[in-house]
Amino acid sequence: MMRLLINGLAASAGGGLTYLRNVIPQFAARTDVEIAVALPPALRKEFGHLGRVSFLEVYPSANPAARFWQEQTVLPRLIRQAQADVLISTGNFALRKSPVPQILLSRNALYTNADFYRDLRRRRKYPMWLDSWVRSRMARRSISWADCTVAPSMAFARELRQWSGREVTTIHHGFDREGFIRDRAPLTPEVCTKLEGDSDTLRLLVVSHYNYYRNFETLLRAIPRLREELGSRRVKLFLTCSLKGKGNPGSYDPKSAAKLIARLGIPENVVELGTVPYERLHHVYRACDVYVAPAYAESFAHPLVEAMSSGLPIVASDLQVHREICGDAGLYFDRFSPDELARQILRIARSKDLSARLSQEGLRTSQRFSWSDHVDRILSLAARLGGALARAA
Repeated sequence: MMRLLINGLAASAGGGLTYLRNVIPQFAARTDVEIAVALPPALRKEFGHLGRVSFLEVYPSANPAARFWQEQTVLPRLIRQAQADVLISTGNFALRKSPVPQILLSRNALYTNADFYRDLRRRRKYPMWLDSWVRSRMARRSISWADCTVAPSMAFARELRQWSGREVTTIHHGFDREGFIRDRAPLTPEVCTKLEGDSDTLRLLVVSHYNYYRNFETLLRAIPRLREELGSRRVKLFLTCSLKGKGNPGSYDPKSAAKLIARLGIPENVVELGTVPYERLHHVYRACDVYVAPAYAESFAHPLVEAMSSGLPIVASDLQVHREICGDAGLYFDRFSPDELARQILRIARSKDLSARLSQEGLRTSQRFSWSDHVDRILSLAARLGGALARAA
C-alpha cells in the first residue's frame, strides 16, 4: 500500500487552507493509500479523527525564510517517521534532495507577476518587494528540485513553464458543493444585521482577506460610477475582511483602501463583514447579487467556483486564469479600469435575462470541478513516481 506524506506547514490563510480542508477528508476516504500530514497544531484541531490519516504536528516558524529552512531539516525526519513513499509539498517550496519522489504543488501567482512587483514599488513597500523577490527565487529553484510540479490551472502552468524552463502538469483544484453547503448553522447576528437591506439594493461581494493583488482599489473606484448610474437604486459592496486595524494575515496594510473609501465618499456603500468562517460562507454568497473578482494576479481562485455554485453571475478581471475557470459564466474587464468594471456590473444590474444566463452557466461550469477527481489524479501521479523509483531500484 502506498504511503504519502503531505507537507501542509505553510498553510496559514486563503487558498492553502482551502486546499487542505478539502483534500485531507478526500484522502481519508481512500482505502488504497495511507496518509500522513505535517501541519501546524492550530490547523490540526480542525480535522478531528480521520481514518487512514496520521497527523504530524510541527510548530512552523512565523518567518517565511526561517520556515523554509526549518522544512529542509524537519521533513527528511518526518518522511522516515511516516515511512512515506512519496512527498507532496503543498506550499510552493520543495524539499531539496528529497529521499523519496516529490510532487510540488505551486499555486502562488505573485512570484511570476510583474504587476505585483510594480504595485509594491508604487506603494513603497520595499521590504515586502525584497522578501517576495527572494521567495520567488526559492520557488523557481524548488521547481527544479521536485520530480513533478503541479499547477492548479492551465494558464498558470504556462506561466511557470516560461518562468522556470521546466515541465509543469495541470491538475485543476476541485469543489464539493454538498460539503460546501453542508453546515446549516446560521451566520452570527452581527453579520446578519450587516447583510440586511432593502430589496432595491445591488449587492456586490468579494470574498478575500485584504491584500494588494486582489486589487480592491479598482473596485472601490468603480463604486461612485455605479452609484451615479443606478440613480435611486442603492449599491452595497460586501467584503469578508476588515480595512481597519491588523485583522488581516500577512503584511498587507489596508489603510490606503480605507482612506480611498473616505476620499471617494462611499463609506455607506462598503460593508466590512469581517472574517466569515468557511463553513458559513454559502450564506453570504446567497445573500448577494453579483460576485466581483478584480484581482490582477491569480492561479485558480476558489471563490469564483463557490460563487458560481451559489448561482451568482461573475464579473472578473480579464486574466487567462479567470476565463479558464469561469468561461461563459462571467463578464470580463481590463484589470485596472474602474469604468470598464462599472460598465460590466451595470450590464448585469440592468438585464435580468443576462443575469439569469450567467447564473445558469455558472451552475453548470462549477460542476466541472471535483476534489475527488483532483485527488484521483494526484494519487495516479504519485503511483507513477513511486513505481518508477521501485523499478529503478
